[in-house]
Amino acid sequence: MRDERTPPMDRRDALKVIAVVAAGTTLADGLTPAIAEAQQLIAITPRARAGDAPVPPKSGPRGTATDPDLITPKSSWPRLLSAPELATLAALCDAIIPADDTSPAASTVGVPAYINEYVSAPYDWAERALVRVRGGLTWLNVESGRRFTRNFALLTVAQQAAICDDICYAPAATPAFKAGAVFFAEIRNLTASGFYTSAAGMKDLQYIGNVSLAKFDGPPQEVLRKLGLA
Repeated sequence: MRDERTPPMDRRDALKVIAVVAAGTTLADGLTPAIAEAQQLIAITPRARAGDAPVPPKSGPRGTATDPDLITPKSSWPRLLSAPELATLAALCDAIIPADDTSPAASTVGVPAYINEYVSAPYDWAERALVRVRGGLTWLNVESGRRFTRNFALLTVAQQAAICDDICYAPAATPAFKAGAVFFAEIRNLTASGFYTSAAGMKDLQYIGNVSLAKFDGPPQEVLRKLGLA
C-alpha cells in the first residue's frame, strides 16, 4: 500500500521508471509497485492522437531555470551587468575579436549581451562568474586609469593592446598581472564561444554544417590519401 505521505507519481516520473526497467538497470527491492503504478499512470494519462487537439501541459513550474519551456523559450532572469560594465566589456571583447575584412567585431554580433546573460543566470556557478567578471572589469579600468588616466573603453586601440599584451597569456604574466590574466582568459573563452556560434562567426569559420545537400560525394581523395584511407 502507498504511504500517504509520498506524493503521487506524475507522468514524467512514470516514464523514467519504465525507461530504467527497459534499460535493464538493476532495481532495488520493493520497486515493483512503483513500476506497476507507472504503467497504470501512463495508461490513463490523456495523450494526443492524430487529429485530436493538443493536450495542454499540466500546470507546474514550466519556463523556469530548472524546467525550461523549450516550445516557447524565454529568458526569465534579469541581466545584472550595468551599462558602464557593459561598455568596458564590449571594448575588451572587440580587443579580443576586432572587425576585419571578413567579419565584424565581437560586440557587433551581441557577444557582450551573451556574456551578460551567462553571468546573470540563476545558478551558483553563474553567481561566481559574475563576481569574477565584475572584479576583472573593475581591475581593467583601474589599470587603464593608472597607465592612461582613462577607462578602458575610452583608450585607443594601441593603449588597449598594451594592457591586453600583459594579461593575454597567463604562464608569461608577471605576478602583478596574474589575476588580470585569469580574468582575460575567461573573457576570451566566452567571447570566442559567443562570436563563433553566431551567424557571422560561423561564416568567418566557413562552417557549412546545418545546410541540406542535394548529394554527398564523400571526402576528397587527397584527404583520404593523406589519412591512409585510399
